[in-house]
Amino acid sequence: MTKIRVVIVDDESPARRKIQRFLSSETDFEVVAQASTGIEAVNIIRQEKPDVLFLDVQMPGLNGFEVVEALDFQPLPQIVFTTAFDQFALRAFEIHALDYLLKPFEQARFESVLEHAKQRLQQSKSDELTEKMNRLLEELRGRSTYAERLLVNSGNRAILLPVSQIDWVEAAKNYVKLHVGKEDYLMRGTIEGLYQKLNPSQFLRVNRSHIVNLESIKELQPWFHGEYKIILKGGKEISWSRRFMDKNSAAILKRI
Repeated sequence: MTKIRVVIVDDESPARRKIQRFLSSETDFEVVAQASTGIEAVNIIRQEKPDVLFLDVQMPGLNGFEVVEALDFQPLPQIVFTTAFDQFALRAFEIHALDYLLKPFEQARFESVLEHAKQRLQQSKSDELTEKMNRLLEELRGRSTYAERLLVNSGNRAILLPVSQIDWVEAAKNYVKLHVGKEDYLMRGTIEGLYQKLNPSQFLRVNRSHIVNLESIKELQPWFHGEYKIILKGGKEISWSRRFMDKNSAAILKRI
């Protein structure tokens, strides 16, 4: 019988050891990897593609929700969130019928969550899980501030990129390309999805395919039909479409 593959992610080693100990008596499960940081977790999960993921919510650098957002494959593993005190998260998990463990948890509660995860694996409702995760992330994003860092791939590793370093962004099919000086990074997602994460006082959506950092703009040149040509400090020229000008445009023009 094929065992259920598990990855454990928690920045506290006692918490990882506790889950490992509880799982050691479960003959159906096999722990294939552990991670202590969010960035390490993303790399391991992408590589291992486990069946079940125990994921700590509160972690420095990259929290559990940001780890989920960085997973760019389907189907997602069955995720059991672990948390110590985030009452908003607990309510969100319950609303969207997602599994969680409130620290400190006992073995009886652990076994109950484990049984639920096994049932979901047997049902193979990966589309339903993805939909629930998306709804959860949208709700959590609604209470959060704008992103200050983004997890991007750089060669064979992942790095946290401060958004303030991004000069401009362009759409690239199922990805967005982030331009940072002479470097560029691909990140899975849409231009609209990324724009929703960025502070509109710092970034401007100028057409269907481009976002620019206001600090990277060198000058604006009037163009045809009331549009503008944006000249970035690095020399890149991008058109600012009338369709993407709104009531804030005057203030932005004054600032530049």
